[in-house]
Amino acid sequence: MALTTKLIMRQGQSLVMTPQLLQAIKLLQFSNLELAAFVQEELERNPLLERAEEAPDPQDRTGEPIGADLGLAQNSDFNEASEADWNSDTFATDRGSLEASLGTELTNTFDEDRAPTPGEHRDLAEGSGLSATSWSGSSSPGGDGEAANIEAYVAAETTLHDHLAAQLVLATSDPVERMIGHALIDAIDEAGYLGDDLAEVAARLGTPIERVETVLAKIQTFDPAGIGARNLAECLAIQLRERDRYDPAMQKLIANLGLFAKRDFVALRKICGVDEEDVMDMIAEVRRLDPKPGRAFGGGSIQPVVPDVIVYALPDGSWQVELNSEVLPRLLVNQSYAAQISRNKSGNDSDKSFVSNCLQTANWLTKSLEQRARTILKVSAEIVRQQDGFFAHGVEYLRPLNLRTIADAIGMHESTVSRVTSNKYMTTPRGLFELKYFFTASIASHNGGDAHSAESVRFRIKQMIDQENASDILSDDAIVARLKQSNIDIARRTVAKYRESLKIPSSVERRREKSMH
Repeated sequence: MALTTKLIMRQGQSLVMTPQLLQAIKLLQFSNLELAAFVQEELERNPLLERAEEAPDPQDRTGEPIGADLGLAQNSDFNEASEADWNSDTFATDRGSLEASLGTELTNTFDEDRAPTPGEHRDLAEGSGLSATSWSGSSSPGGDGEAANIEAYVAAETTLHDHLAAQLVLATSDPVERMIGHALIDAIDEAGYLGDDLAEVAARLGTPIERVETVLAKIQTFDPAGIGARNLAECLAIQLRERDRYDPAMQKLIANLGLFAKRDFVALRKICGVDEEDVMDMIAEVRRLDPKPGRAFGGGSIQPVVPDVIVYALPDGSWQVELNSEVLPRLLVNQSYAAQISRNKSGNDSDKSFVSNCLQTANWLTKSLEQRARTILKVSAEIVRQQDGFFAHGVEYLRPLNLRTIADAIGMHESTVSRVTSNKYMTTPRGLFELKYFFTASIASHNGGDAHSAESVRFRIKQMIDQENASDILSDDAIVARLKQSNIDIARRTVAKYRESLKIPSSVERRREKSMH
């Protein structure tokens, strides 16, 4: 059979993801901090975008804050393509168009035992719930002038490296020792431990290892105590020396941290040559030390977790689910300026093309942000409905839940639900939780019936162990037997895995620890 080349025309269908669609999908999984950074970049890049509180004269802005319909200027040459792009089905990120499926407003209220009905949803245009002016961002500050930038007056954060370098200048005036000291300080990680081998540092600097050890000994006297240690035992020993508590018995205890971790206090008592009361005092002393002294400086500023969704109980026993207006950007599109450029006959084509692209991007962003907000609210409302028992009675009533259940209930794809629940947090009367927390594996019932969530089973195991006494320490097999009495079918290895995830020691180690008290 001869090999030949042919030209064949075939017709087929394929999904083409436009750059706008790809960016809209990214917006779904952005955290509120990432979203704020992205919006700030767009504000700097696009002259037609403005924060709502920054607009000096609302009459000059034909756009509205996110949450209202952002219509395009009617007489612009470039508006038809932009409008068509946003109304097309290619913008959908699931099996149906998100714009068609997300018909709810930004506040969902529902009873405990049923899903929200269409009658319970209020239209945004009526001004109820979280309106366009309330949920889209904070109001503008008072006064005509620009608000003062308080961050400009905040002192720069001192890093661990800078803190140690400043102490090195005071500790020695020898330029060689300072050079060695800076090399050692550069090798200290964020936890405060020295990561490089001293022999390698000495070879790299071309100096005797004894001199490197001398400089390291000076650094180990710096603040915070325990800095520059090469392992945990040395870190604890440095701190104990500073407290004048590093006696021979404590030295033996630090040298046997493995027994300490296993809670073999009987063996430690024999090795240290002290009685039961003394060994417990020594253990308490060690527990008060800082195993990671460098953490006080961190690796940068720590950003607090800000919830994306707020859930609270209503007097009638139902739950109110709202978006947190503080983390939602409030943007305006300056369409009057775009229309002015378009009508300007003296303008060149490149200027009009630039403004056209900016207008299309601005309208895409505002619609994507509104769509993102609606999607987060819809997913969160369904999570609250599915996990109503948890909100009403506690973690024992947390139901097994997966992404498919939520996706099928609200008519979205699993991948969309997964993106929405990533890096999003919900504040509730029971605390602050990541949305992912409510998705737990299913543990089958022993005699049939409803399955149990893995999180509720983990909570039951912790309760059992917390309530045990020294004369009746529960083994993993005993916990399995008790769970079966509660109609929970679980394997012993699963109990061990859950116990270890809760950082609970084994029954042998717990028995040793409680026998000492």
